[in-house]
Amino acid sequence: MASPTLGRIVLYRLSEQDASNINRRRKDFRSSGAAADRTGFIGHIGNPAVEGQLCPAQIVRIFDDSMAVNLQVALDGNDQYWVTSRIEGEHPGTWAWPEVN
Repeated sequence: MASPTLGRIVLYRLSEQDASNINRRRKDFRSSGAAADRTGFIGHIGNPAVEGQLCPAQIVRIFDDSMAVNLQVALDGNDQYWVTSRIEGEHPGTWAWPEVN
């Protein structure tokens, strides 16, 4: 089994709380009117996030004692999502190695 290393790409499965947070940030931007005002404010926009959705993520920190990692999750939009202390697994809120074909 591979060991996590900085910079590696893995697949992260969004949890219900992750999806809620992402969708709230995107809704807040739409509601703010900043896009229409053309203020230069960069907001969170993208397609809705859902629990269980697989997203590519880059390992940005490794906790050796627990095998947990911090990830920068690439979303289907112009934003990213930072998740902390996540472990390898098959359930929402965990990450996995991508399949090699």
